Amino acid sequence: MNFEALIRPHLLALKPYSSARDEYSGTEGIFLDANENPFESVTGEAHNRYPDPYQWEIKKKLAGIKNVQPENIFLGNGSDEPIDLILKATCEPKENNILILPPTYGMYKVCADIQQVEVIEVPLSADFQIDMDGVFDTVNTATKIIWVCSPNNPSGNLIEPGSILQLIKAFPEKLIVVDEAYIDFADTASFIEKLEEFPNLVVLQTFSKAWGMAGLRLGVAYCNPFLIKILNKIKYPYNLNILTQHKLLEALGNEKVKNEFVKVIIKNREELESKLSGFSFVKNIVKSDSNMLLVKFEKAKELFESLLDKKIIIRDRTNVILCEESLRITVGSQEENQKLLEEIEGFYSKKAS
Repeated sequence: MNFEALIRPHLLALKPYSSARDEYSGTEGIFLDANENPFESVTGEAHNRYPDPYQWEIKKKLAGIKNVQPENIFLGNGSDEPIDLILKATCEPKENNILILPPTYGMYKVCADIQQVEVIEVPLSADFQIDMDGVFDTVNTATKIIWVCSPNNPSGNLIEPGSILQLIKAFPEKLIVVDEAYIDFADTASFIEKLEEFPNLVVLQTFSKAWGMAGLRLGVAYCNPFLIKILNKIKYPYNLNILTQHKLLEALGNEKVKNEFVKVIIKNREELESKLSGFSFVKNIVKSDSNMLLVKFEKAKELFESLLDKKIIIRDRTNVILCEESLRITVGSQEENQKLLEEIEGFYSKKAS
């Protein structure tokens, strides 16, 4: 892949901001270089020093878990940061475009719109798979990125790996970004395994879902080291704060706990799907490979409002393409799911009486 043709020309020559921790990355010494407070913070904790801007300790530990090199890892403030930076790195405003496959995660379009990058859309098929003919007919010379969310949000299903692989091979000079935010809940291998084979592949993952760290905002991009260097050039110098870094290191030592979370959530998902499928007012449930269910209900909007009144909050997807009359339900605890089911049954019983 010709990365120099992919990246916006002025960024190749950009001289990035050099932070104090770029010039000295050691952990010992008398630090009088970064205008920090020499005392501990006002909370009494040691937050007075700037964090590692490249998070090398975390990357080395994560690399061992994911079987990649640390140089293949970019850590961001949620997955939204690498989404935004990948667009900034590659797409010239009002010149280039990206291709998305709706219904899909909304931030791909939002980030592009902010940067005045055209968004072209090829809707998924009725069974939420890639319309390959539509993609091949639509991609053009100005297209820089094709975004694939798998398992998909909001439908929850895996995109056929063979279709994704076909895109990667067919467009070697374009980035194929596979967003695997929900991959821990799917019975399939991650596309991280394909990184060495395909330089145009980017895989996004997150610590928000299976790891239970949404409040700390931790996302990861796994990709070619050349692209990582560009992302590091244009990111904010200290994009992950020191508390987040410490907690992430702690979390990486507790992978077994994450795996137990996943087992329970999958079990709860299967039970919830089974119970919902027995109701006559449920018209369809998309087979899920994630921690969500996209469910088509009779009177979906009315049900949504009724649940909201009961302080049971799900997502109304009725106005989203291919999701007519559908609500997206995050799989909760057994107790939460049971309360949800009771309120749903109660709503339709009142409608019938």
